[in-house]
Amino acid sequence: MLENALHYSRTLLKNTLVPGDIVIDATIGNGNDTVLLATLVGKTGKVYGFDLQEQAIKKTKEKLLLTGLTDQVVLFQQGHETLSSVLPENTLLAGAIFNLGYLPKGDKTIITKAETTLIAIKEILPRLRKGGLLLLVVYYGHEGGKEEKETVLNYVQTLPQMNYTVLRYDFLNQKNNPPLLIAIEKKERNDS
Repeated sequence: MLENALHYSRTLLKNTLVPGDIVIDATIGNGNDTVLLATLVGKTGKVYGFDLQEQAIKKTKEKLLLTGLTDQVVLFQQGHETLSSVLPENTLLAGAIFNLGYLPKGDKTIITKAETTLIAIKEILPRLRKGGLLLLVVYYGHEGGKEEKETVLNYVQTLPQMNYTVLRYDFLNQKNNPPLLIAIEKKERNDS
């Protein structure tokens, strides 16, 4: 059975991350990906989570407390474009995930924006370890969503093939703008 974009992103994370890894949840939202990341990296790993909304931080902290995963997670109530201001220098990342759009069951006027998303992507890519993943689950059925989708797609298509593999995963025959997944893997070796 084919997985939707969100489920496939989680499958990729499960197949890539190991205990001790350092990862980013660039849009913590309701905390589901944060909990998954914290579980995958274990007590010896670290998750850096970002969200502008207090509601997202609060809900995620509650989930982390309930699951006993608070030790390996650091949350920041700030935009993902600011990650270089808080991430230790020379941090080698195993992965990062974004859920672009708005906070489910939250204020639909607060959305991710193309400009700040690109800043964050450009900060993360050089920090990815070989075989590391940057995942973007793109929800675009809202005002501003299509612009962000196109901006991100246009950028990732320019990434050098010898350094990155870029996958676009989406369904072509579904209504109502189903989310798509963009997966960027840092190559293990350079191909000629």
